[in-house]
Amino acid sequence: MLVTAPSATASRPKVSIRGAAKQFGKMVALQGVDLELQENSFTCLLGPSGCGKSTLLNMIAGFAEPSAGQVLVDGLPVKGPSADRGVVFQEYALFPWRTALDNVAFGPMLKGRGKAEQQEIARRYLALVGLAGHEAKYPGNLSGGMKQRVAIARALANDPSVLLMDEPFGALDAQTRETLQEELLRIWEQDRKTVVFVTHSISEAIFLADRIVVMATRPGAVKEVFDVEIPRPRERSDPEFVRLEREIKLLVRAEVQKLGVI
Repeated sequence: MLVTAPSATASRPKVSIRGAAKQFGKMVALQGVDLELQENSFTCLLGPSGCGKSTLLNMIAGFAEPSAGQVLVDGLPVKGPSADRGVVFQEYALFPWRTALDNVAFGPMLKGRGKAEQQEIARRYLALVGLAGHEAKYPGNLSGGMKQRVAIARALANDPSVLLMDEPFGALDAQTRETLQEELLRIWEQDRKTVVFVTHSISEAIFLADRIVVMATRPGAVKEVFDVEIPRPRERSDPEFVRLEREIKLLVRAEVQKLGVI
């Protein structure tokens, strides 16, 4: 179902993207992106490679500046990275010389927390992601799924109000990926961060999101926005899930064809 424009009486959105564009040399990665994300919402950015999903996420994170337009969080322009915007990448990006506990404690340490408080925070978030008892392990002794749990715990340990996730489960096997999807929803329903999640997977987007933003390409832009009104927990065999998956697949396939991939 297409999302209608917010009413004038609606509360101020958590994230506002207004006419945002991004150009790299002569290549226009994004053009004219307008999007509003409400507080505590779970939004998936979906589309083929090259549609600007990660570029848009990086602008919200403050890693990249828009060439035109604005990106605002809580009504203020994004000027750079902030601890209030946690980021989880596909590659885990853990410090291999630090234990799981010390990886998660890194953010609280930078904030000047005492050693005991750093460890208390780290233990709490490792338990939240199901890794109690693995605090002393180094990344080299963890599976891919466990590494990603540590990365999520590390992002949450700074207590960000916005959690940005760039294909965090893309490198995992199917079973681990589905398990972590369920874990992420459990954490989100408990903590209610504003989540922006980049994915190539239509099924993953429908399973996770309140709202799916399908991106167009050449240049990157918002093609269509859907509310996902299927009650949670969602079953992939649910007729509405299947219908929505089919509808979005047609939109994404049209964008892939524009790229000349198929």
